[in-house]
Amino acid sequence: MSIQEWTYAMVGATFLLYIGIAVWSRVKTTAGFYVAGQGVPAIANGMATGADWMSAASFISMAGLISFMGYDGTIYLMGWTGGYVLLALLLAPYLRKYGRYTVPEFVGDRYYSQAARIVAVGCAIFVSFTYVAGQMRGVGIVFARFLEVEINTGVFFGMALVLVYATLGGMRGITYTQVAQYTVLIFAYLIPAVAISLKMTGTPIPQIGFGSMVVDGPNAGLYLLDAIDQIHRELGLPEYTGAFIAGKKSQIDILAITMALMVGTAGLPHVLIRFYTVPSARAARWSAMWALLFIGLLYTTAPAVATFARVNMIQTLHGTEYEHAPEWFKKWEATGLIAFADKDGDGMIRYSGDEQANELEVDPDIMVLANPEIANLPAWVVALVAAGGLAAALSTAAGLLLVISSSISHDLFKSIFTPEMSEARELLLARISAAAAVLVAGYFGIHPPDYVAAVVAFAFGLAAASFFPILVLGVFSKTATKEGAIAGMLTGIGFTAAYIIYFKILGWGSPEDWWLGISPEGIGTIGMLMNFAVTLGVSRFTSPPPKEVIELIDEIRRPGI
Repeated sequence: MSIQEWTYAMVGATFLLYIGIAVWSRVKTTAGFYVAGQGVPAIANGMATGADWMSAASFISMAGLISFMGYDGTIYLMGWTGGYVLLALLLAPYLRKYGRYTVPEFVGDRYYSQAARIVAVGCAIFVSFTYVAGQMRGVGIVFARFLEVEINTGVFFGMALVLVYATLGGMRGITYTQVAQYTVLIFAYLIPAVAISLKMTGTPIPQIGFGSMVVDGPNAGLYLLDAIDQIHRELGLPEYTGAFIAGKKSQIDILAITMALMVGTAGLPHVLIRFYTVPSARAARWSAMWALLFIGLLYTTAPAVATFARVNMIQTLHGTEYEHAPEWFKKWEATGLIAFADKDGDGMIRYSGDEQANELEVDPDIMVLANPEIANLPAWVVALVAAGGLAAALSTAAGLLLVISSSISHDLFKSIFTPEMSEARELLLARISAAAAVLVAGYFGIHPPDYVAAVVAFAFGLAAASFFPILVLGVFSKTATKEGAIAGMLTGIGFTAAYIIYFKILGWGSPEDWWLGISPEGIGTIGMLMNFAVTLGVSRFTSPPPKEVIELIDEIRRPGI
């Protein structure tokens, strides 16, 4: 069977599985739709959280970025995994003990203000749409290459599938679909990594192969990282393992991006809402532990995958005649995600750090998907990776769409505008909101502002600047007031969004104009600090929280199960 036939078979089988789970888990109550009836076992919630968390950015784009950024790419590993430690220690058990449906609901009750709740809804929707744009783009890329359709057509396929299982099963359907998607994506990531590690370094464990000698090809006898550094030097590129050197990110930008990703992780509403679905605060802690374990399987493999792909791609393409380029090159070239410009007219592909001499442009988003083909692995492995990429993108997209729909139906209409609305009408509105959110997400998937992982990094910055300070102060401070919270959220997300829009959407500045040398991906750290400062500052000059709020804080912080 060809790669395309294998892809149709595997993707079709996984899609049928997801739809079957959605039909089986169809809900008839708002508790089932919003929080899966709060009966999900900790280990299942850990797997679902892993799938919810490991989006297209993690599966498709992260290793691709590490492949091009080298040492700088560790910001994603440190930021995204470190954020889970903050989440487990500072927020997950407390929010579960609070025991409602959404993050804006907690903000509204803790800060005794419908205005604070509305601001939180706005932040949740803004962050979620930014994040989901990257997921839908990832879906389009996978479909474009492996089913040989336009990227936009692929986005439409993804929209249709998410629409079915997100609106039918709500959180219950999404949870058990994500358990299946985690299984698919982790096997899809590890199997080619093990095969390529065995082929290049003689060890089947990618994490060990990453630090081992190359046993095949022109770099045999060199340690893998020494080999990639040597290749980079010969091509005029910054050393792969070099840190804070010319051509790479500055130390302050590395620190800012890592911090933004870390605190953004702990403030993402679609991750936080997962801890509402387990039976107790104790189960929430265990969920975080299981999730970190499941996520760690992929994250510790990513640097090896990135380096394998980088070495294989350069050795396969650099110096090769375009007419004799491998089939996978021509297939990806048709998608527009890899391009060759014969600047010297000799018909040879040349890859170089010198822009004038470089003839090859490669989108980082293709590296993981193309890796099995570059390494000449069997067609079924290539198709499995495609199914894994789709599972990663769709699982996260579904979680984000649920946040958007619950923010609209529960936080706005049921709680503020039409509190007399029946449960049946609220459930219908939640499904309609999810459907509308799918359409908007599809638009942003077709018109993304940047690479998948970069778009996702913006979402983390926005979450860091809006939710993290308010949630942490909401649990651990008895003096933070509603006026302070509203001012803090608006300041944090307003500043961060304006900075990102100025540089990335409008394109009005260059890296030389970055404030303090901090890129748009890392500006969420400054937004977070501003949020803390404004919230605490305004709280000092406004009336303290009422007695019932102090009692709420004492209750959620009291040790218990």
